[in-house]
Amino acid sequence: MDSRFLPLPVRKLDIGTDDAKIGQAAPAPQTEEARYRDKATGAAVKFESFFIAQTLHKMRDATKAMADDDSIYKDSINSDMLDMADNMVADQLAGRRAFGIADAILRQLLPATPDVTPAATASPQEISVLSKKNPTDA
Repeated sequence: MDSRFLPLPVRKLDIGTDDAKIGQAAPAPQTEEARYRDKATGAAVKFESFFIAQTLHKMRDATKAMADDDSIYKDSINSDMLDMADNMVADQLAGRRAFGIADAILRQLLPATPDVTPAATASPQEISVLSKKNPTDA
């Protein structure tokens, strides 16, 4: 019999054993404030993702509306895949907090703590010093 028609060998997944978990400390239970902070952060990031996805979707709709009749942008082929790609890009940007929407929401919802501040913050004085150090100005 031809080997192309033989059934494939069954592979078993290696899911590990419970031995790896023995001796590890159980995670400490979170406080109420930590759970609230995690929920608020997750919701803020999801909202930023939704906002970015809607912006990308409206930009694509505007491009279709302004395109000529024979333009490649007028064609609706693969629009579902483009929407999915837009959503994935939005999720990645929101995960990096690229637009700062999640940070703004968290500043309003949560008390001020060092871990909620945005990654790149600079005071107006720092910005003016940085702009004076521009090598093209010399």
